[in-house]
Amino acid sequence: MSLVELIAQADERGLAASGLACLDRCVPLLGGDDEVLRPLWASLAGADAWGDWEDRVTKVRGELGVGDVWAEGGGPGGGSVEDEAALLARRMLAAVPGERSARAFREWADACSVAALRIHRLLDPMDKDSGEGGSSVTARREGRTEGMSPLVAAELRRQVTVLELLAGHGANGVRLALDVSTEGRRVLRAVVSRRARGRV
Repeated sequence: MSLVELIAQADERGLAASGLACLDRCVPLLGGDDEVLRPLWASLAGADAWGDWEDRVTKVRGELGVGDVWAEGGGPGGGSVEDEAALLARRMLAAVPGERSARAFREWADACSVAALRIHRLLDPMDKDSGEGGSSVTARREGRTEGMSPLVAAELRRQVTVLELLAGHGANGVRLALDVSTEGRRVLRAVVSRRARGRV
């Protein structure tokens, strides 16, 4: 199935994990350490996935300095590629649903999927589709993957894998999904570091 189809069929936990995994891979752009989202992962892995979800979301936003203004499209931007990528990541965090709702989590997971792919395209010097805007991201998510750069292709595979793991293993898939996301975070952190060195 395509990524779009997997999101359409996922349950609440799968959708929450999908969005959280996209956000987790983009933590290097938020100025947080690798453990900052662990409380949210732990909440999803628990027997009561939603008991303290809202409180933990609020705490993480506070730690990373992300408020509601980001979800509404506000917040300081910037002229660089890195600034644009960081703004997308902050909006992902600002938009995390606080209450349990399949519709809200599906919308958030879908938006996070698009944002994460856009971030990887922005930061990938090998990407050749940057002139196509959102249409290229839409095509990738629908299964048309010809000509993708390695970084974007890997992000798409991770998004698909996370949804498949949650669909096949339920709560037990959360730990596996975190492992997939951790690998992706390391890759993006290396990309961000390499770009920073190139500007020196």
